[in-house]
Amino acid sequence: MPKPAQEKPAKDLPQSGYAVIVDGQIKTEFKTKDGAENGARDLKRRFPMLQIKVYDAETRHTQDIELARA
Repeated sequence: MPKPAQEKPAKDLPQSGYAVIVDGQIKTEFKTKDGAENGARDLKRRFPMLQIKVYDAETRHTQDIELARA
């Protein structure tokens, strides 16, 4: 069974706002959820093979970004 991808330690995650996480690495931080989701979707369209998530600092949860099926 493959090991799950490791996330950054909690101390490296932003304390507020949102972050785009690409293949387990924090790449960009945003003040708004819309900004983070738009940036993440743009990356996913350009590089569909990457695992892209949006981290919400307030709830401390991540959301996987998937492309909509045509």
